[in-house]
Amino acid sequence: MKQGTKQLYFDNPYQVEFKAHIIGREKHEQGPILILDQTCFYPESGGQPADKGRINGVEVLDVLEKDAKILHVMQSEVESDEVNGVIEWETRFDHMQQHSGQHILSQCFDTLFDAKTLSFRLGLRASTVEIDKRDIMEDEVEKVETLANEIVFQDEEICTYITPEEMIEKVPLRKPPQKKGHIRVVQISDFDYSACGGTHPNKTGEIGLIKILKWERIRNNLRFEFVCGRRALVDYGVKNRIIREVAVKFNVGEGELVGSIDKMIAELKDHRRRLRKAQEKILDIEAQEIMRNAEGDVIKEIFADRPPDEMRILALTIIRSGKYIVLFGTDLQDRVHVVLACSESLERDMRDLIPVVSPLIGGKGGGRPTLVEIAGQKAENLKLALDKASEFLGI
Repeated sequence: MKQGTKQLYFDNPYQVEFKAHIIGREKHEQGPILILDQTCFYPESGGQPADKGRINGVEVLDVLEKDAKILHVMQSEVESDEVNGVIEWETRFDHMQQHSGQHILSQCFDTLFDAKTLSFRLGLRASTVEIDKRDIMEDEVEKVETLANEIVFQDEEICTYITPEEMIEKVPLRKPPQKKGHIRVVQISDFDYSACGGTHPNKTGEIGLIKILKWERIRNNLRFEFVCGRRALVDYGVKNRIIREVAVKFNVGEGELVGSIDKMIAELKDHRRRLRKAQEKILDIEAQEIMRNAEGDVIKEIFADRPPDEMRILALTIIRSGKYIVLFGTDLQDRVHVVLACSESLERDMRDLIPVVSPLIGGKGGGRPTLVEIAGQKAENLKLALDKASEFLGI
């Protein structure tokens, strides 16, 4: 029977330093691999990332589990067979806070809404948990948070133990275990029982504040993003600073901020509506001037930095005012835009011009018989493209 690795993090998740003997060496695309007789390094598993740290001063890039062995992917070779390992406690404790917070949140959703946890991921900034619930109201999320933080504030005991497979039915697990054989149970007082191989603190008070940041629909379920402990403190600090700065800019109290923003949005919409009407009047005057100065029924012009929507309005105004063909282009520095239009009474299909113009300006486009638009990248060919469109139309 091959020797496995003793997993010290199960015995004591607070242990940060250990001595070990190398029992195997392998190669990995990231670097050399060390296999130790015992380790404090937790491997990535169950949504929880691997620990960080060093062995004999060499950085551990990744930690994997394979056939009861813990594989340490190293930045470089470690010569000695006797090693000293040190894990990064700040990262370990952060993972303990987030993972235990997830257990509590999952049980809260189960208790309040009979909603089961489908997946969990511990991310670098925030963690996510997917719940089999289709919809949720703001006050329901508040109920989940309130119950979760009550468990934290009560500083309940968190204990772990191994249960034989034949005895696991006597444990009121939140969800059936995915593994066979002896099952490791993480119990939070009499509130939650989970089959779990992660690292957890001894008391719920160490988790710190549990805060749900946002949620979204995914696969007919809901995915919640949350933070716990130090992450919640950092998140609060950032958002509180933003609120203070915005309140100062609006010259109002923080409690008046939402009302001030709503008022500003309403005013902005009104200003935009008025501006749009004024722009339409100006464009109508410009269209009349263009038609007065036209030397025939074909109007061809290249603009500099003209917004495509303005060109479209100009073209539509012109073709609705008489029997005209309009060939407009605008050079937007990093791209070009072409509007090709004709009066409906001329019975031409401007879509026929797409394969003529598109290759020249390196673009794509579409539209209807009386108006097409093409966006491209080759500004140097803009004049040539409009000239070719004229030739194709025989004008």
